[in-house]
Amino acid sequence: MAEQKVPILDLTRSFREIKPEVFSALERIFDAQSFILGREVETFERHCDKYLEVPEGSSVGCASGTDALLLALMAADIKPGDEVITTPFTFFATAGAVARLGGVPVFADIDPVTYNIDINDAMSRITPKTKIFLPVHLFGQMTPAEGVIDELHGRGIKIVEDTAQAFGAFRNADGKILRAGAVGDIGCYSFFPTKNLGGCGDGGMVLSRDKDTADRLRRLRVHGSGTTYYHDEIGINSRLDAIQAAILDIKLKHLEAWNEERRRIADYYRLLFKTNDLQEFVVPPAELEGNYHIYHQYVIRVKAKRDELMQYLNAEGFAVRVYYPLSLHLQPCFAYLGYHEGDLPQSEKLTREALALPVFPGLEAKEQEALAESIAKFFRK
Repeated sequence: MAEQKVPILDLTRSFREIKPEVFSALERIFDAQSFILGREVETFERHCDKYLEVPEGSSVGCASGTDALLLALMAADIKPGDEVITTPFTFFATAGAVARLGGVPVFADIDPVTYNIDINDAMSRITPKTKIFLPVHLFGQMTPAEGVIDELHGRGIKIVEDTAQAFGAFRNADGKILRAGAVGDIGCYSFFPTKNLGGCGDGGMVLSRDKDTADRLRRLRVHGSGTTYYHDEIGINSRLDAIQAAILDIKLKHLEAWNEERRRIADYYRLLFKTNDLQEFVVPPAELEGNYHIYHQYVIRVKAKRDELMQYLNAEGFAVRVYYPLSLHLQPCFAYLGYHEGDLPQSEKLTREALALPVFPGLEAKEQEALAESIAKFFRK
C-alpha cells in the first residue's frame, strides 16, 4: 500500500481559514456556560433563514440530519401503514426514519443521469395510502420536484425534502430561484462534519416556510413542550447545541466560496478526463439544466472493473469510495417489503458503477492531475 497521496476529504485545509474565529467563539461560549439552544442557535437559525430566503422563524436547529427526518415526518403526521415514496439510492437514514415511525418506504427507481429519484416513476407509485413524497437531493444536486407539487398537494400528499447533502444547492426554474430544502413542505438538513456546511460533531436542521409547522417542529424537538414541563404532544430530545451553532454560523459565511471551489474542482475533473482520453471508461456526473450543483460528492460511473479500479487507486495512495454498494430496497432489514433484485434496475446498476473521487476545498490541481493519470494508467496497463 502506497503512502496516501490524496485523501477522500481533508477538513484541515478549509479549517485553517477560520481557526482564529472558531476559537474565539468557543471562548465566548465557555465564558457564558450556555451550551444548549439559546442565543447562538437562534442567531444561526436566523442567518439560515436569510441565506435560504425564507421567512424569519422557518429554520429549526436539531441534533442531527437523521433527527431532522424524524421530526419532519412527525410534523407531517405520518402514521403506521402510511406510505412514503422515496429513492433506494441514498444513505440509510432516509428510509430508516420512515420505518422507525411505522411508515412504509415505497422505493421508486432513479434517473441514471442525475442519480436522483425518477419523478415519473415516483408518481406512478402513488396509492391511496401515499402520505409523503420524500425526494433526496443527492450528492449536492436538486431533484426537479417543483413540477409535481400542485398535483401532490391536490392528492393530499406532503413533500419532505432530504437536503442532507445539498445545503446551498438551488435550481433556476422559469427564472425563479428554488433553494434546496425550501421548495416542499419541510426540508431536512445535516451538519455532519463531512457536509459542505458541517460542524464539529452531529447537528441538523428542519425548515418550514409555514409558521405553524415551524412552531410545531420547535416543540417536537424538546419533547413536544411549548412551555417548560407542559407537553402538547410526544416529541423527542433533539436540540442543536451552542458550540455546533456557533461554528456553523462562522462556516456559513464561507459556504458560497467553498461551494464555488467544489464546482471548479468538478470542472477540472471533466477536463482531465478528456485530456487523458478517459471518456470510454468513465462518465462524469451530469448537472441538470438549471441546477447549481454543489458537489458534496463527485461520483463518476465506471463502465467496467469499478472494484478493481478502486483497489488499484487505493493502493496507489488515492482515497476513493463507493456510495452506495447496495440499494436500500435490497438491504436485509427491508426484506419484509418484498423487493427483489431487478425490481429497480437503474439503482442497482449504479451501485455497481458509482465511484466517489476526492472533492473538497483546498484540493490541489496537481492532486487531481495525479489521480486522473493513475486512472488512465489503470485502463491502459
